[in-house]
Amino acid sequence: MSTSSVLPAPSAGAVKPRLGWTLALLALAQLIYALDLNIVFVALPQIGADLGFPGQTQQLVVSAYVVFAGGFLLFGGRAADLLGRRRVFVLALALYAVSSLAGGLAGSPAVIIVARAVQGIGGALLLPATLALLNSLFAEGPQRNRALAVWGGAGASGLTIGALLGGLLTQHFGWPAVFYVNVPLAGLVALAALAVIPRDPARGERRRFDIPGALTVTGGSTLLVFALVEGPELGWGSPLVVGAFVLAAVLLVVFALVEARSADPLMPFRLFRNRSLTVGMLVTFIYMATFGVLPYFLTVLMQSIHGYSALQTGLAFLIPSLAIAAGTQAGERLATRLGTRATLLIGFAVGVPGTAVLALGFDADASYGLLVPGLIVSGLGQGIVWTAMWIAAATGTAAHEQGVANGIASTALNIGNAIGLAVFTVIADLGTEGKTGQALRAATADGEFLVVLLTAAGMIAGLLITLALRRRGEEAPVSAG
Repeated sequence: MSTSSVLPAPSAGAVKPRLGWTLALLALAQLIYALDLNIVFVALPQIGADLGFPGQTQQLVVSAYVVFAGGFLLFGGRAADLLGRRRVFVLALALYAVSSLAGGLAGSPAVIIVARAVQGIGGALLLPATLALLNSLFAEGPQRNRALAVWGGAGASGLTIGALLGGLLTQHFGWPAVFYVNVPLAGLVALAALAVIPRDPARGERRRFDIPGALTVTGGSTLLVFALVEGPELGWGSPLVVGAFVLAAVLLVVFALVEARSADPLMPFRLFRNRSLTVGMLVTFIYMATFGVLPYFLTVLMQSIHGYSALQTGLAFLIPSLAIAAGTQAGERLATRLGTRATLLIGFAVGVPGTAVLALGFDADASYGLLVPGLIVSGLGQGIVWTAMWIAAATGTAAHEQGVANGIASTALNIGNAIGLAVFTVIADLGTEGKTGQALRAATADGEFLVVLLTAAGMIAGLLITLALRRRGEEAPVSAG
């Protein structure tokens, strides 16, 4: 592999002024990505009313984004490595801007679903490209830890800020505003990136894109996420869901066979010999299957059980947003002082009891005040884990393979969220069948109480997996690839 295709990590004094602006843009891009995950939740009822969506199909506005974002992540990571991180970063933001404009102008369900699917592809290109830029431009250690904390603070907070902004925009300007807000944001960040982020280096040795691998893993991942997302809606025995699972399994097996025989694979399996990446991937999966599903169930609690308006729901997410942001900064300091392993253990050790306390607020007659202690403590743990897990996933991987390594971790993140929601929504709905009114609200709250306790239990698995990481000072050298 020619070294001319590797973005060098800067020395302490090199390009320092530009690095600050670069980090600001990468953090803004992550904020845009995270906002899109949640911003449409509170607007769904109005979208359904205006465009004639039946209630049971409104979830397609969310799932179209999730399915395509999850399915194209590994493709996006490899594209960043081979085509250039800045090029893919700018392309992803352009897709966001154009698809957001189309979503806001949509006059039918079909148009808005297609727009959300294109947004999802943009997200699948953006996340690994952003992480690859961070991990290539900032030297491994304190400098990278700090950069990931700033980026992580924008992303983790964006998950909850999305609910606040969605509520404000929907209530005052109507549902199209939750799409229009991305147009100037994504457009300005894309233009600024051309001026601030260093140019992609000239390509050295020509490398294949591994088209068979890209097609099989993208098709398999997309179908897997589709089946997981639509299973609770269509029924797990639905021919469409069963067929998607079967075809996904076939395509992923074919992908594994293709990669084992490829001279230049899309996803080199040798990367999994890096224990830090493997543990980081597993932790991101656990994180999104536990911490990551909480905003959804909090939204249901506030709107469906307590009857909060879109604006009230958004305001209620301010406290967890601030707690998560504080946790991401604490995660950076802890990782620099104590190491990644200890930081992840601390994050999960805080998150487990915090989430268990949060469950106490999932009662049909409970006030918001009963949620607050759990929101704060669980949010702190969530933020600590968020920063540390990305540090783990990036450690020990060569610069020219950071894109695909982060594509692997990001895919685990999305699959974890899809599986977590698929499993926990089924559990939450147990006991609600045939009930209406106050009885339905009480049963829904009881189901969600159990779900939140189970997510706390799931976090213990993350803590145990973290024990497989090497202790500080025992890290393996960076793989040369």
